[in-house]
Amino acid sequence: MQKKLRGNSLLALLAGCAIALSLHGCGAPGRVAPAAAVNPGSQTDIVTSSDAPEARKHARTRLQLAIGYFEQGQTTVALDELKQALVIDPSFSDAFNLRGLIYMRLNDLRLAEDSFRRALALNPREPNTMHNYGWLMCQQGRYAESVQMFEQALANPIYSARAKTLMTEGLCQQRANLLPEAERSLSRSYELDPGNPITGYNLATLLYQRGEWTRAQFYIRRINNSELANSESLWLGIKVERRMENREAMMQLVDQLRKRYAQSRELAAYERGAFDE
Repeated sequence: MQKKLRGNSLLALLAGCAIALSLHGCGAPGRVAPAAAVNPGSQTDIVTSSDAPEARKHARTRLQLAIGYFEQGQTTVALDELKQALVIDPSFSDAFNLRGLIYMRLNDLRLAEDSFRRALALNPREPNTMHNYGWLMCQQGRYAESVQMFEQALANPIYSARAKTLMTEGLCQQRANLLPEAERSLSRSYELDPGNPITGYNLATLLYQRGEWTRAQFYIRRINNSELANSESLWLGIKVERRMENREAMMQLVDQLRKRYAQSRELAAYERGAFDE
């Protein structure tokens, strides 16, 4: 899924993406993926929605309402719905996972961590919860624990959101100044999802900072030649083309920046010649 960049902060977009993975992906959250469970009466059958007990069905309805409110930014209402879901079914791990996301949004990291711990206690192999818990640890500067949690999520052979977890792991490794590891994670993410502008932008940034301008150019041009460009990607593209002495390409990007983002801090930086910012 493509993610249109709005505003001037790709890193802010990353944060929103990272915590929404269990809600069916960045940019289009819609559901918490139900955990597969084994029917106590069989060693082979997988429990589906129709097999769930009535309490779980009612709790899932409340959870879906909570997700809807969470998507709309009505965090307090979402939390109230979630509390009702957990009263109905205190063993519902998906509800604790969403509870963790809600408390992250409310910046109550203690309750967020408690929620993710409870979710994993109920469903220890759930990769979406591992991803979200890893992102929480990253924000707290617990980088080694964060990477370990991401790797546990990635080790699940049926995990479908691997590209997003690899992207987030790479950003955390960048924060920890583990640059070779960050490049590997971001590159693996890009192989799985080359249309993700967040991955492409951060790969280009890392390579630009290392002086690998030709490789940086590859990633940033793909973004700037699409509708996904924003002021940050254009500014990085300007700096890359300047380093490569491609004045014509550089001035084309400057024209776009001036026309589309006349009030941006990136254009202001260009006007004062602050290419090292």
